[in-house]
Amino acid sequence: MIRGPRVGLSAVVALGVSAAAISCARTESQPAPSSSVPQVRQVAYLKASNPDMGDHFACGGSLPGHIGSALAVSADGNTMVVGAPHESSNARGINGNAADNSLYNSGAVYVFVRRNGAWVQQAYVKASNAGQSNLFGMSVAVSADGNTLAVSAPWEPSAATGVNGNQNDTSMPQAGAAYVFVRSGESWSQQAYVKASNTGHPADLDDPTADGDQFGSSIALSGDGNTLAVGAITEDSVATGINGNAADDSANSAGAVYVYSRTGTSWAQQAYVKGSNTEAADLFGYDVALSHDGNTLVAAGYDEDGPGRGVNVADQGNGANGSGALYVFNRAGGAWKQDAYLKGSRSEGNDALGFSIAISADGNTIIGGAADESCLLGGISPQGCNTDKPEDASGGSAGAAYVWVRGNGTWTEQAFIKSSSPQLQDWFAANLALSADGNTLLVAAPMEDSRARGIDGDQKDDSAVESGAAYVFRRTGTSWAQLAYMKASNAEEYDEFGTAVAVTGDGRTLVTGARMESGGVAGVNGNENDNSMPQSGAVYVWEVSQ
Repeated sequence: MIRGPRVGLSAVVALGVSAAAISCARTESQPAPSSSVPQVRQVAYLKASNPDMGDHFACGGSLPGHIGSALAVSADGNTMVVGAPHESSNARGINGNAADNSLYNSGAVYVFVRRNGAWVQQAYVKASNAGQSNLFGMSVAVSADGNTLAVSAPWEPSAATGVNGNQNDTSMPQAGAAYVFVRSGESWSQQAYVKASNTGHPADLDDPTADGDQFGSSIALSGDGNTLAVGAITEDSVATGINGNAADDSANSAGAVYVYSRTGTSWAQQAYVKGSNTEAADLFGYDVALSHDGNTLVAAGYDEDGPGRGVNVADQGNGANGSGALYVFNRAGGAWKQDAYLKGSRSEGNDALGFSIAISADGNTIIGGAADESCLLGGISPQGCNTDKPEDASGGSAGAAYVWVRGNGTWTEQAFIKSSSPQLQDWFAANLALSADGNTLLVAAPMEDSRARGIDGDQKDDSAVESGAAYVFRRTGTSWAQLAYMKASNAEEYDEFGTAVAVTGDGRTLVTGARMESGGVAGVNGNENDNSMPQSGAVYVWEVSQ
């Protein structure tokens, strides 16, 4: 395939976000941590039942790459969901015919279950209104018990609004939709077809081109499956706060988040959520996360421009273009309000804080990824990362993660996390996943270039461009430490291992996707060395010994 030069997130945003594809000097590398107990080991290699060229099984937010995260695992560790937004079958519903590839980029989702320690595919899921280029499966989320599944299709073109509207309308390109599926026993069925209350900008005489909001850019479910949050990064309203005026579309790609609640089997929109400092091109809703009870919501605007650092600093001004921010909202009695505006302590322009986020089950630990952060020092809160002036531009897109904790209603930054060997354009923290207790963190660097394979290999050999890596961190008390450096068992250049990640509630099972992996053998634990199906994608499952 043809690849252009890698560029920073801010440069990509400058090209526009009308499509879903948001398509040096160096310090000495630090040695990888030893593989002492607890140990991490790979236990499974998963492919779709119908792997095909360019399906991007386990797609996710990476650069060059896509919005969303097409990988989720239930808290109990027994159900895994994988999206393949570029899968092209014309099937609809559950377990249809996957062989007919006449509906280009319609997208699909695959459900796997773990039985007696072994993973097997349980279902092949398509939208009820599957359509060309809908990208169904771009983002997925699953309840704690695995019985409720939410799937997004950010390019779905219906102009319908609300829940279970007209799925057959195609008048609003890239409006986006979300779908809720439920499992009873071994059987899956679609429960709801969900649209925004303000689907997009309709065509008129002044503007003959309809402009959808890409509803479904991100998606999250509460642990009980009864609260759903959906991001729409190209929503244009200038409104701020909760349930504001959605009719004024003067802030292009400001972004919005929509919250829905389920009573019995019925879904209804509960809130239309905007940040406190809405501006054009903030991409608010690029990622979303919900606590187990659904009462804490985190929404990211990775292209937000505020110059502040810290918690609840002044949110006005544009002195740090593309620095990014996180917004925390709390729900009480069905009413939402903003609780916090989070900026990194080392925040600089173009850091892209909020490119990924994760939250603990109790809502008291939040992780924010800043994939374009530029410090080249590794470890936990390295003191050499300059907090007073911009970093050396040669370290662009090394990436970092911030940890915030809430105590007695107050948020504070707990840690600033770098990989053990930060390198130019690794995109560390492009994707994140967190255990229920907030103590096990999985961080992906899908553009990392090492040729190592397995656990704690040589991080200095950069001869496998964009092979990708993932890092496991553990918190003890208030202190964080790197536990493992992970590479795919069949790591190869351009596989982008780490395009999506997930962690079980107990932190004992880790899951990592590689959307560009090229294996052609279907199913579980097939031949990893078969490269007959370029960019079909794969998923790797790991276990932590304790």
